[in-house]
Amino acid sequence: MNVADVMTRGVISLAPDDTMRRAAQLMLQYEISGFPVLDRGKLVGIVTEGDFLRRTETGTERHRGRWIELLVGPERLAEEYAHAHGRTLDEVMTREVVTVAEDTSLDEAVRLMERHQIKRLPVVKGDAVVGIFTRTNLLRAFIMGSPKATVPSESDAAIREKLLAELDKQPWAPRGSFNAVVENGVVDLQGIIRGERQRVALRIAAENIPGVKQVRDHLLELDRSAVE
Repeated sequence: MNVADVMTRGVISLAPDDTMRRAAQLMLQYEISGFPVLDRGKLVGIVTEGDFLRRTETGTERHRGRWIELLVGPERLAEEYAHAHGRTLDEVMTREVVTVAEDTSLDEAVRLMERHQIKRLPVVKGDAVVGIFTRTNLLRAFIMGSPKATVPSESDAAIREKLLAELDKQPWAPRGSFNAVVENGVVDLQGIIRGERQRVALRIAAENIPGVKQVRDHLLELDRSAVE
C-alpha cells in the first residue's frame, strides 16, 4: 500500500505572511493540527500545534536559569525568542520540511515519521503539494488492511500449519516447548512459555489466522526462580 492510497487530498494551506492567530483559528475551525505553508504554490514550511507550546500569549514561554543560558548560547536563545514572540508564520514555521511522493510506501512513510518525530508528511509532486499524510491516514490504512468479518473456512490442519509457519518467522516464539492443537476451528495453545508478553503474542498470532473461531490458553509459565 502506498501513500497515495490513503492520503488526504485537497489540503488547506497557509501563506508565509499569515499570522499565528489565523493559523490557530483555522486549526480549531477544521480540527486539523498542522498546515503546509506555500509561497506562490511552492512548499516553504509547515506550522503545527507544536509551534504553540512555548508562546508568550499563553504564559508558556521558556525561561532558563542564567547558567543554562550561558551553555545554550545566544543563537539558540534568539531562535527561541523569535519562536515564542513571532507574529507571522514566516517567523515561526519549520522550514526544513520532510516530504514524501505519492508512490512512497506506507512502511517508508512511517519510518520517516518515527525518525524525525513528526505527525504529518506533505505529499509532493514536483513543487506542488498534492496531499498530506498523517497518523489519521494510518487509521484508514488499518481499516483497509484489516480482515473482513467473514472469512473463508479453513481445515484444522491448514489453520495449524499457518499458525506454526507464522511462529517460525518470529524470533520471540517458543521452540520445542510449544504445541497447538486445532479442532473445529478452536485452537488450544499448549506448552511452556517464558512470560506474559509471550503468552499474549501467541494468542494474537493464533487469533489472526483465518478460520480460527476461538483460542484457548493452556500455556504454563516457566518458573524462573526454580531455574535459577
